[in-house]
Amino acid sequence: MASKRPPSKIYPRVSTLPRQQTEAAHYLDMYKLTVEKQRIHQELESLEQRRQRLYTRLAEIDHQAEGLGQLASTQRHQDGQRYRPNATRPAPTAMPTAKVYLPDRQSAGALSDYSTVLLEY
Repeated sequence: MASKRPPSKIYPRVSTLPRQQTEAAHYLDMYKLTVEKQRIHQELESLEQRRQRLYTRLAEIDHQAEGLGQLASTQRHQDGQRYRPNATRPAPTAMPTAKVYLPDRQSAGALSDYSTVLLEY
């Protein structure tokens, strides 16, 4: 899981040049603060909507996981009845066949040196 960084302080926007202290400058500062306040409210609303969508999705995931767990449980129960360990298994319909040719033994000493088996597929 990714590490969370600590929340940082939100700094106000600063003008690069200082303005003269006039009535218009104060009204401009009030306007800037009002605009920033509206922006923050909009951001909070969008975060709240996203939070609600995430909680809704979590509830859907929990519901789906619960349903899949129940399906797996019923499937396990059905498979357990179908494949009982004490039940007799039916005889296989096809038996595997293979032809094995052993090499001719020349002498007893040659057998101790090596062993070969030829398989025909």
